[in-house]
Amino acid sequence: MSNSLIIDCDPGVDDCVALLLAFASPELEILAVTTVAGNVGAQLTARNARIIRQIAGREDVPVHAGAERPLVRIPVEAGHFHGESGLGDLAPFEPEAPAEAEPSADAIVRRVRERPAGTVAIGALGPLTNVALALQAAPDIAGRIKQIVLMGGARSEGGNITASAEYNIHADPHAAQVVFESGAPTVVMGLDLTHQVRATDARTARLRAANNPRAETALRMMDFSNDIERGLVGGEAAPLHDPCVIAWLVRPDLFELRPANIQVETESRLTLGHTAVEFRIGEAHPQNARWGVSADADAVFGLLTERLS
Repeated sequence: MSNSLIIDCDPGVDDCVALLLAFASPELEILAVTTVAGNVGAQLTARNARIIRQIAGREDVPVHAGAERPLVRIPVEAGHFHGESGLGDLAPFEPEAPAEAEPSADAIVRRVRERPAGTVAIGALGPLTNVALALQAAPDIAGRIKQIVLMGGARSEGGNITASAEYNIHADPHAAQVVFESGAPTVVMGLDLTHQVRATDARTARLRAANNPRAETALRMMDFSNDIERGLVGGEAAPLHDPCVIAWLVRPDLFELRPANIQVETESRLTLGHTAVEFRIGEAHPQNARWGVSADADAVFGLLTERLS
């Protein structure tokens, strides 16, 4: 049986790899791709999702443009990690198929309501603005969503945009807190997990033998990320953050999760977007999520290679 999925994203180089993996995974019935301002502005993320859709040959999947700014805070982008266009060094172009007229949050509400309760998952790869707007407009959908699987947050790894905050949560901490308070079942792939899944030469070698546009595009994104990792961060191989969400939806056996209570710092100028991840579940800290603690990185890359080859 297929998994019905809405992908909410802000492409972004690793979002692009995640979309390519999702488009190539027959287990996933992708109902829609919704885009949000994040890594780059909202107009660019909507265009980038349509570019990847065209490269993947999946014009059957509707793309909806969404929120242009966070719920409360001033916008913060991450173009220095994703290139000016959000596509690394891939030359952008105007895709043939347009975006839908319906905004992202409205599309999320409609898609969740028109399917049986407990059958539609949301894979959230960027700031959670669209998802929060949908939950605020239609609180009833929290009880209908199968699960929200999101990339965001950090515990032991520390932050990647500030000392203690991961970018997606930092970009809209108030939206993240709405999601964690919603009651919808939530799985969180934070930096503690995604930093284990790195695009080493050994892991990408097999994919380089695949001679097709999907594999070539994914490799281009990973090569760009690796160059940034070496230049800006001082590491060797960049983490593959967003594809972990899609990989978990396809192969949850490749990941280990722990029950957690997650709260988001929304007030402090210094630690805005910090995720307080508490494993001591009880009356004071009821479970509101499952937190990813480990991944079989070689197997995740094996899945990516299999699908894109």
